[in-house]
Amino acid sequence: MEWSALACSVTVVILVFLPLRASDDRLVPGKPLVPGATIVSDGGDFALGFFAPSSSAPANLHLGIWYNGVPELTVVWVANRETPVTNSSATVLSLTNTSDLVLYDGNSSGRVVWTTRVKAASSSSSPTAVLLNTGNLVVRSPNGTTLWQSFDHPTDTLLPGMKMALKHGTRDGERLVSWKGAGNPSPGNFSYGSDMDTFPQVFLWEGTRPVYRGPPWTGYRVKSDYQYQTSSTSSIIIYLAVVNDGDQSYTTFTVSDGAWLTRCVVTYNGELQIQSWNASSSAWAVLGKWPPYPCVSYGHCGPNGYCDETARPLPTCKCLDGFVPASTRDWTGGRFSEGCRRKEPLRGCTAAAGAGFVSLPGMKPADRFVLVANRTLEGCAAECDRNCSCVAYAYANLSSATSRGDMTRCLVLAGDLVDTGKLGVSSPASDTLYLRLARLDVAAGKKTKHNAVRIALTAIGSSVVIIMCIFLAWLKFSGKNRNQGKHKKAPFDSSNDLEFPFVRFEEIAQATQNFSETCMIGQGGFGKVYKGTLGGQQIAVKRLSRDSQQGTIEFTNEVILIAKLQHRNLVRLLGCCGEGDEKLLIYEYLPNKSLDATLFDDSRKRLLDWATRFNIIKGVGRGLVYLHQDSRLTIIHRDLKAGNVLLDGDMKPKIADFGMARLFGDNQENANTQRVVGTYGYMAPEYAMEGVFSIKSDVYSFGVLVLEIVTSIKRSSIIHTMGYSSLIDYSWNMWKEGKTKDMADSSITDTCSLHEVFLCVHIALLCVQENADDRPLMSSIMTALENGSTTLPNPNCPAYLVRRETELEHFRNNIQNSVNSLTLTEIVGR
Repeated sequence: MEWSALACSVTVVILVFLPLRASDDRLVPGKPLVPGATIVSDGGDFALGFFAPSSSAPANLHLGIWYNGVPELTVVWVANRETPVTNSSATVLSLTNTSDLVLYDGNSSGRVVWTTRVKAASSSSSPTAVLLNTGNLVVRSPNGTTLWQSFDHPTDTLLPGMKMALKHGTRDGERLVSWKGAGNPSPGNFSYGSDMDTFPQVFLWEGTRPVYRGPPWTGYRVKSDYQYQTSSTSSIIIYLAVVNDGDQSYTTFTVSDGAWLTRCVVTYNGELQIQSWNASSSAWAVLGKWPPYPCVSYGHCGPNGYCDETARPLPTCKCLDGFVPASTRDWTGGRFSEGCRRKEPLRGCTAAAGAGFVSLPGMKPADRFVLVANRTLEGCAAECDRNCSCVAYAYANLSSATSRGDMTRCLVLAGDLVDTGKLGVSSPASDTLYLRLARLDVAAGKKTKHNAVRIALTAIGSSVVIIMCIFLAWLKFSGKNRNQGKHKKAPFDSSNDLEFPFVRFEEIAQATQNFSETCMIGQGGFGKVYKGTLGGQQIAVKRLSRDSQQGTIEFTNEVILIAKLQHRNLVRLLGCCGEGDEKLLIYEYLPNKSLDATLFDDSRKRLLDWATRFNIIKGVGRGLVYLHQDSRLTIIHRDLKAGNVLLDGDMKPKIADFGMARLFGDNQENANTQRVVGTYGYMAPEYAMEGVFSIKSDVYSFGVLVLEIVTSIKRSSIIHTMGYSSLIDYSWNMWKEGKTKDMADSSITDTCSLHEVFLCVHIALLCVQENADDRPLMSSIMTALENGSTTLPNPNCPAYLVRRETELEHFRNNIQNSVNSLTLTEIVGR
């Protein structure tokens, strides 16, 4: 089972219930539990009693277990989900001498609503029912034997210590089943678990329709831990174990000592969520939620397509090697349901016919496979090779994770490959998928295309990079006295801004474990970013892909510009490398990654309280003032966005990615380019439409970024459900209607300063005005932000309302995203 599927967030159910009085932690025969009374666990964390859902009449009661110390009633287990008790005056829960818990609607002679059916061996025993501080209700015999426990009968919630089990003999599995509604505990439409038809994988279902599928069990996820940041100073570690004890396999989890109350739940609206109770704020803290993005939804990428979960900034659909989109128009428009088709149909499955298998590591195999046991890898390959209907296979040895001896798992797939994914080779849940292609060189062809041209360009590019790095080092050191006999330094010294070295490729490879997938922290059209350690210092290495459209000029542009910039709100470049066809940039490592990774993630955005957001806005503003006015050079960034703002360990911002930046001369006010580069939605209209850019282009991007930080709404979001076409449309109308206070993200509304929110929205709307001359300078913006100005002019209508939508759509089609295409063709110096 894939624990990433359990990373989740919760809609807390608000219920009303009868006044309760505390009792002890157990129930014994002859002393029934009645409405209004509770059994409280010894540690005080959980209570057992009767509650009335908010949607029912007061007399409709359910027997349940809930968190005792949480003011907002949060139920974790319900006995009589489908049969509420209607006669509250005579309702009782009794423990019989036969060790059965029985819920009666009308004292001990009334109708039996629910029972455990323990069937103990002797009626003369004296059982007890104890509510443990884990939330588990246990029926025990006098000698302590557990006869029945609620943990074996989950409803919608998985608590630490509970087991999601699958019986090997029957392959019957347990499921979490959602409530029907916010105030209706009866079984709902959504469930999570596995059974004999889905073994060895887990599903989230809506009725019989799969919503999500976890990867087939690989056998290696026997013990793992996952850390969730709950605040800037504390975290919760969740320990996952996948156990095989012979008769069954089960997944269970525990939490670190001192952690908040934590649970996983399938909500009535179809989300699998994890939450933790924060007593200091009296609220449930969202640790994560699933699904976090559409790409991983079952079959989202269509037949023979796959969701690349390693793609950054967001997972995206791609075609398997040897396949192309079935409909290019739909695919480019973000509609993937038709999936992909083979470039070359299979006309035979033998080597003589040219067919063969290509290995794709780090994958989640497709659904609808035939499970074959007791095969070696070679035997699994043979199963597929001799069957022409087999299009792929995947193999795993489970022996190290099971007590049943030699246990293997061979998946043989035929027909269209549905719900395939890429998890990355570092994921313990990933498989190597062996895919049959008509010709093995189909996938390899793109690697050999234009090879001669690439060799020539690489040689030229490498020379330019080496010369540039040497030139920069010479600039730094020329005219400086260097003392002899000093201690040998590390490859670079971040405290010495005079040193900008050229670092050998083998040193960088060693620092990143030979560019291991486990070290990869980012990826885009330019290539990949790796975390490493060099000279005792943590670094981030940007390795340009050989296929990247960010070429030598863009690479050199970034080296020249950022090497000359020194500001606390700009990312620091530590070194570069250009050997062979390799182009690498070495930056300081920033542990909290990019702003968008936190701001637009419901499970992480609570880390950004209002004070942190306001400081990020001011920090980015200071960085732009430096670029535009205070540095030795006047620099236009041209791609300011949330993805290019990195956060250090204290959540302080640093502007990154200067591959498209431009230098301006002393008297230069604007420039023009025929190759528009950047990210649509952040680009000023005069730049997107006419290629004209200036410092006011960055001001426009800053305004969009500020609106995103205040609202946690992406600039590209089309909020039709709210009646607006874009974030700027929404912001302008909320401003005009006097509803600015309602724009702040719900996670900060209780802590934010309304005055500061008003100020930020006001400044942002001034920044996104149509006329560039109307937009304020960054120096004026920072004065207002630092001093809380109340004398700002009213903003004019934003650019999006002035420009004709048809014009914008025409130019939108010509825009190249900064991540996928960096096409700067010259550097203008002064």
